[in-house]
Amino acid sequence: MSVSYRQPGVVLTDRRFTVPLDHADPTGETIELYAREAVASDKADQDLPWLVYLQGGPGGKADRFVGRPAWFGRALKEYRVLLLDQRGTGASTPANRQTLPLRGGPAEQADYLAHFRTDAIVRDCEAIRSQVTGGAPWTVLGQSFGGFCTVAYLSLAPEGLSAALITGGLPSLDAHADDVYRAAYPRIERKVVAHYARYPQDVERARRIADHLLSHDVVLPNGYRLTVEAFQSLGIMLGGGEGSHRLHFLLEDAFVRTANGHELSDAFQEQAQGLLSYAGRPLYALVHEAIYGQDARPTDWSAERVRAEFPRFDAAKALAGDEPLLFTGESIHPWMFDCDPALRPLRETAELLAARTDWTPLYDPARLAANEVPAAAAVYHDDMYVDTAHALTTARAIRGLRTWVTDEFEHDGVRAGGPRVLDRLLALARDEA
Repeated sequence: MSVSYRQPGVVLTDRRFTVPLDHADPTGETIELYAREAVASDKADQDLPWLVYLQGGPGGKADRFVGRPAWFGRALKEYRVLLLDQRGTGASTPANRQTLPLRGGPAEQADYLAHFRTDAIVRDCEAIRSQVTGGAPWTVLGQSFGGFCTVAYLSLAPEGLSAALITGGLPSLDAHADDVYRAAYPRIERKVVAHYARYPQDVERARRIADHLLSHDVVLPNGYRLTVEAFQSLGIMLGGGEGSHRLHFLLEDAFVRTANGHELSDAFQEQAQGLLSYAGRPLYALVHEAIYGQDARPTDWSAERVRAEFPRFDAAKALAGDEPLLFTGESIHPWMFDCDPALRPLRETAELLAARTDWTPLYDPARLAANEVPAAAAVYHDDMYVDTAHALTTARAIRGLRTWVTDEFEHDGVRAGGPRVLDRLLALARDEA
């Protein structure tokens, strides 16, 4: 039974749905999906079109808004909004170290998680759409990985869409994970160089922390083993609009003087464990590379293998000379399943997913080339998470899709830019810009 409640200016309703685990077997096992319906208080009795929001990730539950911030407030001016927890996230049959053992051992867990990719999320949307809209098509707003899902939606079920809006989420239609990461590491290096240009004092601070980690065994309060590679992965922050500043503030108070000499401060360790732990989004680590699997080639820990092609990211070599330490980001590595207590029990499951060779195509180039759904995409000029060249190639492959290429925002532009970003995309999709 749905339950409605109020926040300032918004009426919210909890919605729950039952969908097949495997949409190819509609009479088989089912899972539960959760979504939060939202409507402006002064429009609660109106018959409004629907917008479904697909969160970035993979493995990210829908935003939990309070009031009407950012793009959400703009959307509520003309839509009922459905904030969907994608399968395996949030309250939608969560998949994590606590629940996955219910499936059996690592092999059974890996087979189960193979049903948690982009195409299944699209099929989930189509399975619940008739219950939400009465069968009418809806607008989809896809952020980051949600944009990948939106492109898959245009491929698999365009009849369900009245418009497709994408922010920082146009995937390559055919790149292997290796291609994705070969394009990613140079972008990440550019972001690190820009960070050090902004905060030159952080060059020595980062080197000092890395040197400490190479000679000390540091275990964070939650049990996370902080290695130098784990420290470098904090560079994932550099892809957000405020990320460089947040990283700087983290580094500036890393050490404290103690009776035993200088040690990493409790404050630094507390912040670091919150940034590094995948306890709240384990699917990100488990299926991140699987979202690029579309052929018989395994992903095989692509980010780790490709990193070896970029020796400047080797911390020990950087510290042996006078090179700045390069951070990494937006990549998953096997050592994470050793360091993170939320992932350790799932190491073998992750290995099986990395070795899998039966991935099916997620996008249909022919159908995209014949697209008739109004579509628009924000492409961020030097997006750290999604390669701009890949994104623009895909944009040209989708008939009628209009792009807004901007360097005004980073990857989180839909949040930072709020109403302006959504206004621009709606205008483009409606051919008003």
